[in-house]
Amino acid sequence: MPPIAYISRIENFSAAHRLHSPLLTLNQNKEIYGKCNSENGHGHNYKVEVTIRGQIDPQTGMIINMMDLKEFMKLSIMEVLDHKNLDLDVPYFQKRPSTTENLAIFIWLNLRRFLPQEKAKLYQVKLHETENNFVVFRGEGLDSGGIFDDVDNVYQLNESISVVDILDNANYLSSQHFKDCRSRPLNRTDFLKSKNTSS
Repeated sequence: MPPIAYISRIENFSAAHRLHSPLLTLNQNKEIYGKCNSENGHGHNYKVEVTIRGQIDPQTGMIINMMDLKEFMKLSIMEVLDHKNLDLDVPYFQKRPSTTENLAIFIWLNLRRFLPQEKAKLYQVKLHETENNFVVFRGEGLDSGGIFDDVDNVYQLNESISVVDILDNANYLSSQHFKDCRSRPLNRTDFLKSKNTSS
């Protein structure tokens, strides 16, 4: 078996939110979240570090092409979260508080649908909320229902496409084809072909 290695990439994004749980009363929310429960909300400059685990391909010497990982993170993280209000712009957080823990899970679920799982697998999402506070999530404890259903409808990509479903058989979208994806979602082969022809 080829050697196993880990490769990581970091992206930064800014987002606003309010810590408020629909499962708690107004008084409970204020007591638990304090000033972070303010109706006016607040913002963070998040840093997300994604780690991929996989076999080193003997031909390419890589686990995954870093340019592909960059594009996957752009589509699944940056396009969806950067300069957004998490509570208002991301449907996933209409049912749960937008804590850093839940945001790390959201990123995991989104990104996993873009990755070629045969050889390179998502190992870890490390999300920094501040310089001192961060969350590490490795996919532990996820079940097959509920939380997965919610993430199918989180892609609000532009005004012409309100929602795009990412199917369980792993369709992959190229940013240059957002306008076409309503009628023909791209698979990973199409994504790589389109990326190569545009470069």
